[in-house]
Amino acid sequence: MLNARSTDCTSLGWLTSMSRPPCANRPGLTTATCHLHAVSIMHQVLRDVSNPGIASLTERGPDELPRGVRQLRDVWIPMPDGVRLSASVWLPTDADSQPVPGVMELSPYRKSDGTALRDAAVAPWFAGHGYAVVRVDVRGTGNSEGVITDEYTQRELDDGLACIDWIAAQPWCPGRVGMIGLSWSGFNGLQIAARGPSHLHAVVTLGSTDDRYADDVHYWGGALLADQELPWATTMLARNAQPPEPEVWGDDWLPVWRHRLDRTPPFVKTWLEHQHRDEYWRHGSVCENPASIRCPVLLVGGWADAYRDAVFRMLRSLEVPRRAVVGPWAHAWPHTAVPGPRIGFLQEVLRWWDRWLKDQPNGIDEEPTVYAWMQDSVPPRAYYDQRPGRWVVEDGWPSANVEMRRLTLSPATAAFGAVLGEQVSPSAVELAPVQSHGVHGGRSVSRGKGYELAVDQRKDDAVATCFDTEPLTERTEILGIPEAELDVSSDRPDALVAVRVCDVRPDGSVTLITRGVLNLTHRDGHQHPDPLLPGQRYRVRFPLHAIGYAVPPGHRLRIALAPTCWPVVWPSPEPARVTVHFPGSHIHLPTRTASADAPAIPFGAPEQRRPFEHERIGVSEHGEVTHDLVTGRVTTVYENADGYVREEFGKPMRYHTSYRDIFDILDNDPTSAVVSSERAIELSRGDWRASVVANGRLACDKDFFHVRTDLTAYHGEEVAFQREWRFSTPRNLT
Repeated sequence: MLNARSTDCTSLGWLTSMSRPPCANRPGLTTATCHLHAVSIMHQVLRDVSNPGIASLTERGPDELPRGVRQLRDVWIPMPDGVRLSASVWLPTDADSQPVPGVMELSPYRKSDGTALRDAAVAPWFAGHGYAVVRVDVRGTGNSEGVITDEYTQRELDDGLACIDWIAAQPWCPGRVGMIGLSWSGFNGLQIAARGPSHLHAVVTLGSTDDRYADDVHYWGGALLADQELPWATTMLARNAQPPEPEVWGDDWLPVWRHRLDRTPPFVKTWLEHQHRDEYWRHGSVCENPASIRCPVLLVGGWADAYRDAVFRMLRSLEVPRRAVVGPWAHAWPHTAVPGPRIGFLQEVLRWWDRWLKDQPNGIDEEPTVYAWMQDSVPPRAYYDQRPGRWVVEDGWPSANVEMRRLTLSPATAAFGAVLGEQVSPSAVELAPVQSHGVHGGRSVSRGKGYELAVDQRKDDAVATCFDTEPLTERTEILGIPEAELDVSSDRPDALVAVRVCDVRPDGSVTLITRGVLNLTHRDGHQHPDPLLPGQRYRVRFPLHAIGYAVPPGHRLRIALAPTCWPVVWPSPEPARVTVHFPGSHIHLPTRTASADAPAIPFGAPEQRRPFEHERIGVSEHGEVTHDLVTGRVTTVYENADGYVREEFGKPMRYHTSYRDIFDILDNDPTSAVVSSERAIELSRGDWRASVVANGRLACDKDFFHVRTDLTAYHGEEVAFQREWRFSTPRNLT
């Protein structure tokens, strides 16, 4: 039994660092600055094959693969409307005489430069093991013709169907095709599978979702994802503006580029116009009809990635053979991802392809349904190269080994499964609307950067209302999707509530386990929100992010509640005071019956094909949170840059990207929230050079979101294109 006490953590006060902040000399910041927390990792290479953190990654040379490989660069795939998509194809050298199944990835991230390193390491590895890998640029991106107008459009999915038919009809393919992808290409793999193409026999999806509204980079719990919506829109504005390659297009590259620049819109306008779960978001959300997917699906997620919830939802909803692997990873491929441990992911996918594309009875369909990394407790840090823990398995999901146990919140005592007595006093607690609460919780989507994970939560706990258990007497393993069940009221018609589950270590440091938010106007669903009646009590229930985490004996569990979660979600229009009432407020934790020994795991050591020779350039990372004592403004800054140089077409090719996101807010004013994003991408080959710069700014008042975004494209030093967009969108209970 876990006895608990309520703690008002606001008494802890702000914790400050005595070190000099790296931003002290940054222009535009007053010198009267209190440094709350800073992580500055400059020129550290992450996820590079030379990094000692992934020294176990084996890179196979061409002679070390079972079959020889040849690459066909920029093969044109015709679409029914006459537009041609550009594809790179890797084949076994003997595929003409011994046809092999095809594996497709349809992505907008540019095979010629954006994903070239990864493609060169993964695609020939699969080809060398007996598959034809076809990497296709989405219409209007990379070297493909046409214009891209949004994510996952009907046109994009139709193109995917046409690509599958084209692959199946090639002489080197016997008619069976699989799809694989991370993020965007993980999404459209599921979406295309839901269209039921006859030649599609298996899917591998990583970092994706079955519900575009619930947990993509736009909305979460009915609240706008402040740390993703504009930043991601700015990223795509810059990526979509990159030119096709002159080596492929010849003299036509410049008019094709200008055509693309003139017609590709900023996606953020459309996303902000759909603030509820309407038909726009239902399109491409396979949860609308899971039975439409009729081929086996391998689901892959990571505890450091926001897309992990969909893995557990699809384990329940899909009616086809399915398997899930959830590791400690960020939004990345598991054989190179951080945090580790990394696994032999390509070998695991190969087993999946062999079973479902070649009908080889290798037993993968008879193995446990779920493989999950049960993370051990760790001190809070913004980055981990490795997360200690062990692999656990479940034969099905939901699992009989996992029980939903109820932690009842009260100012006096609570326990799993306990019933509160009538003597509890006080009967309610008010959550203070401190707008910067959440700044130490990391980014909603971690991509393996050095600043993205949650640091010590005591700084956020200081402005939250917290409930602590007594020290645990036994190891408690949490596996699955926790839920919050709260009895709440608000003094404003529009409010949100954020819940954090934390691990309080014996030394007092606090590690974030998981969290969730709910826009309370969405309490009855995301399709038709309804304003709150001030003072009226509502019973709400909503999910937190899925997690696998073991809390050891001697540690406490902490439940922290607040009406804000910045900069992850946009604040309510007014500083709402949310009241939580007792009894009747609970946290439901999926608690797993711990097993003594980890099972034997079939994952081998990570390996891939050795990619082309290259040199990494301009790699830097920086993250900081500052509190201006004069203005009261809290500023969060995330910056990273990366690039490489290689030889291609007999010329040195240089590709470099730099990203910067800034989040500003005043503690007493939710309408002071501002997000600014800057993106720069440079591409050159020999004397030819093109670059794009995109900027965005998202602000608000009580009634509107205000957006300003601009794009400048350069051919060498000359401006080839320049445009600015400004618009305001009414806030509709968001």
